[in-house]
Amino acid sequence: MIEVVRAGIYTTIQDLGRFGYRNQGVPTSGAMDQYSSQMANQIVGNDPNTAVIEFVLKGPHLYFHNASVVALSGANCIAELNGKRIKINQQIFVPAKSKLVIKSIKSGMYGYLAVNGGLQVDRVLGSYSLYPNITKQSKLNKGDCIGFTTKSLSDTNLNSSISYNENKISCNVLKVEKGAEFNQLNTMAINQLFNTQFTPATSSNRMAYTLEHNIKSLNAHEITSGNVQTGTVQLTPSGKVIVLMRDAQTTGGYARVLQLTPMAINQLSQKRPGEKVTFELLKKG
Repeated sequence: MIEVVRAGIYTTIQDLGRFGYRNQGVPTSGAMDQYSSQMANQIVGNDPNTAVIEFVLKGPHLYFHNASVVALSGANCIAELNGKRIKINQQIFVPAKSKLVIKSIKSGMYGYLAVNGGLQVDRVLGSYSLYPNITKQSKLNKGDCIGFTTKSLSDTNLNSSISYNENKISCNVLKVEKGAEFNQLNTMAINQLFNTQFTPATSSNRMAYTLEHNIKSLNAHEITSGNVQTGTVQLTPSGKVIVLMRDAQTTGGYARVLQLTPMAINQLSQKRPGEKVTFELLKKG
């Protein structure tokens, strides 16, 4: 069992998302950076869709009542096990009655903790991902206890590691496809969209990343409410650029001008306010 001693800024449980319910208004949710969450699971021998603990900027303090093997991935964080520094992207043996402290994050936004065998949490509408009003709680709090299923530790290779491609996540060029209302834009607006360096606003979160630097001279209008998905890039009539993320609504009334690729969603999720990103249209064929 894992006990939450300190919860961190916003710590949740996530898998790869909740599918098949968007027509009922239920967001997909899931890990913000799914490349990293899957890497963490792979390191400890879990299925890619196994639930992980997701934390942002400042992680939780966790007490392990039972022994386990874990892995940290995603944001480059400072972490200690019983007061000793541990590395990310490799298996870590956690003895029983141990304290794992995830301190500040040096780079990136979202980090992931995978536990060998998987977390024992409730599955709601086909997913373990926490989301307000869908699951009993929206985030982890101090005092919460999480069970886990442990595979035979003797079967776990403690030297196991993977080649985590940090460059893949740190890339500042976001690949996109044209959105449903892309053709509403005039040439000047299109040029601005692909030649502007954007930075996430401080208000960016699991629902949406607002990108600072408005687009001018556009023809984007509000539309009759249309379907949106994770990675949809909306453009408001005032020129504000909004990228919908994992917990976003299922419909929206702003022009859908671009759609991020799955990897671009992961990349954007790890960008901090002040860090620059640009859009690049995915070449067909």
